[in-house]
Amino acid sequence: MLSASYDSLLVAVSLLVAVLASYTALDMTERINSTRDYAGRSWLIGGAVAMGIGIWSMHFVGMLAFRLPIDLGYDPWITFLSLLIAVAVSGFALWIVSRPELPMRRLLNSALAMGLGIAAMHYTGMAAMLMNPAIHYDPWWFAASILIAVGASAAALWIAFHLRKNTPHVKFARAGAAVVMGIAIVGMHYSGMAAANFPGDSICLAVRDGVSPGWLAILIIVVTLAVLTIALLTSLLDARLESRTAKLARSLAEANEELTQLVLHDNLTKLPNRTLLEDRLNQAINKASREQGHFALMFCDLDGFKAINDSLGHHVGDLLLVEVAKRICSVMRAQDTVARLGGDEFVMLVELKEPDDAMTIADKLVNIVNESFHVQKHDLRVSASIGIAIYPEDGNNRHDLVVNADAAMYHTKRAGRNGYHFFEASMNVNAHNQLQWLQDLRMALERKEFVLHYQPKFNSPSGPVLGAEALLRWQHPTHGLVGPDEFIGLAERSGLIVPIGEWVLNEACRQMKVWFDMGHQDWTIAVNLSALQFAHADLIDLVKDTLSRHGLPARCLTLEVTESTAMHDAENSLKTLQKISDLGVDISIDDFGTGYSSLLYLKRLPANELKIDRGFVRDLSDGNDDAAIISAIVALGRTLNLRIVAEGVETTKQQDFLTSVGCDALQGYLMGRPMTPEKFLEATSNLQNSVVQPL
Repeated sequence: MLSASYDSLLVAVSLLVAVLASYTALDMTERINSTRDYAGRSWLIGGAVAMGIGIWSMHFVGMLAFRLPIDLGYDPWITFLSLLIAVAVSGFALWIVSRPELPMRRLLNSALAMGLGIAAMHYTGMAAMLMNPAIHYDPWWFAASILIAVGASAAALWIAFHLRKNTPHVKFARAGAAVVMGIAIVGMHYSGMAAANFPGDSICLAVRDGVSPGWLAILIIVVTLAVLTIALLTSLLDARLESRTAKLARSLAEANEELTQLVLHDNLTKLPNRTLLEDRLNQAINKASREQGHFALMFCDLDGFKAINDSLGHHVGDLLLVEVAKRICSVMRAQDTVARLGGDEFVMLVELKEPDDAMTIADKLVNIVNESFHVQKHDLRVSASIGIAIYPEDGNNRHDLVVNADAAMYHTKRAGRNGYHFFEASMNVNAHNQLQWLQDLRMALERKEFVLHYQPKFNSPSGPVLGAEALLRWQHPTHGLVGPDEFIGLAERSGLIVPIGEWVLNEACRQMKVWFDMGHQDWTIAVNLSALQFAHADLIDLVKDTLSRHGLPARCLTLEVTESTAMHDAENSLKTLQKISDLGVDISIDDFGTGYSSLLYLKRLPANELKIDRGFVRDLSDGNDDAAIISAIVALGRTLNLRIVAEGVETTKQQDFLTSVGCDALQGYLMGRPMTPEKFLEATSNLQNSVVQPL
């Protein structure tokens, strides 16, 4: 037998190639597993070629490391056939590990097929030497090489299947697995080489026409390293591209989700907005129509929110709305919808078993909103006005339900607020009228339809005239002269009372300046402030600018604030009233006796005047409760050094009593009705100093 030896450098290179080919195979399995359809098939084919060349190259480098004392060569066609076998075996292996599952039976069958394929590649490559006489194989080493090939294939398939996903630290795991797989592949090759025995008279028939091993070793090593390097770089670049694509896709998904959230939800409370509510309402109508069921649409508006928002600022108002939203959601069920339409308007879409079930939910909503809210060290209170429309009784389409629930809600406000009402057909007529009045009211300022009438205020008991109270009237184009009782409530609910109040203050000061220049410098003009005006952040600047615009001394202006308004938020009211007083403007507490004033706050108010509510004066008679109350109010005012004004004086008996208990000034129809500025001057100039004649 011929004595064989090995080139140690090429043996080391063969091991390196085997490890690199194994790592390439493991990396290819990730690309195949992470892609689908055409891209997956492309990676499978490319991976099979790269892995096949790597395994075949390791085999041939190992054979080139083999040395005999005779010249050796290799038949190119048989050598190429061994390469094809290596590629086919690699493709089969990559296809197996790309399957969703790898049960034990499939693993063993695949390992057997792959091992026999690798052995076929190896012994086909040996046959390319065309030895004469033929190579004799030791049966034990031959069997061992087959078993090693099958075992190495099983280990390679199992490792590749479990390391095919891109998980944390998988790169290090693949590197370690590649070393193990490389050693197993090299072990199979050199076991097969150990099985080969060459007789002493052997010659290699492929030396003359075959490929010379001298340059073949260099060519195979260079080509193999190039192929494996290109495959790895391509895989790495594709993985990075896929990672960036995945990140971009996630970013787009997050942006789309955020955009959907913004489009369909209220940005402040995160509740569904009008768009999403309309969709939910359509779904509820379709479901209830199919199942012959019921649901309730509830419109809720917060009473007193605007005053809080204007006095404490929008930041506090926003925080209050968030807390209200949380409370409303706390009493609703998961299948119900709570939406915010904007401002302080909330809408609830409630599934019902019976229509009367809506009453229980409305009671809960009213009660929970009524409880005090603690927002940024403020204890705040609002109430809920709720209108309820039931499907299908109050409408079988979205438009009718919305209109009717809204009409029921406004009916609740007109009925005193802080409660709920179910829709009734008569409410639509009222709602239509209210809408028309509101539209007309919005145009009234622009069309200059508002006018002021002036009611004189007399020094008790019969004069002289101390000034006038400015009273608003609306010269409506179709309804004629309209009193404030018919539109002030609507102006307050809509917020129009603020610009209307600005006009009243400006017009009253303008008229007072005219009278002042005519010589009536001892007169004062009284202007009523609404609750919204009083809470408005720009009130002080408005008063200051108005006085400056008309050149009117501050002492000629009296601002009347109702007792309930002044006591609503006592601490902030004190600050506002003090700022008004610092301007030199007089302050009158209007409708005194109808609220619930604390004497602790009352004595701190920088007021100059108390006005006794006309309700006490109207039913006045000697010895009754109203007489006692008026006497107490006068005594209280005297103690606090305040002027006392009684309004609503219509009889001489009332005039005499009010004078007797110490009222400083009187105002009422007995003394003079509200009138235009021209008639006011005419009436006051004709007034006799000794006897008060009705003006």
